[in-house]
Amino acid sequence: MDFEYVINNRRSIREYSNQIVEDEKITKIIKAGMQAPGSRLGAEPWEFIIIKNKDVLNKLGEIKPHVTGAPVAIVLVANLERSFYKSVWQQDMSAAAENMLLEATNLGLGGLWNGVAPTEDRMEAIAKIVGINDENLKVFCIITIGYPAEGWENKFLDKFDESRIHYENY
Repeated sequence: MDFEYVINNRRSIREYSNQIVEDEKITKIIKAGMQAPGSRLGAEPWEFIIIKNKDVLNKLGEIKPHVTGAPVAIVLVANLERSFYKSVWQQDMSAAAENMLLEATNLGLGGLWNGVAPTEDRMEAIAKIVGINDENLKVFCIITIGYPAEGWENKFLDKFDESRIHYENY
């Protein structure tokens, strides 16, 4: 697919079909996340936990309801030991998350960014579910991935609003 199609047609997909997501596509999505820009060369704090187990998906769904029913969830985790600027790790992780969502669309899949950080109680609860017990590892978000259910396809929605563009000053 071409870039214009991907960027303009990506939507938040909240319902998925039962079709299995191929491991090769999951790998491509992870690779896209790792290609994201970091706040400094070599400061790429991201790590990824791929979840397919329905019991774990359901436990995560108790905290983030849209995770339940997804065929795959990817928990994005920041390793602060690899973050150069400790105060901007969420920006680095955001770049990785958006790359992943765009690649999912490119591959004919749907995805949803389920925000977790900066809410500490959610971050800690999800960390516990996925086995994180290191204070240098911070849960950032959960991206659900799957083939969109009928009526939930990626499609263009014009969000352009010229009134939000300003030149030289507000």
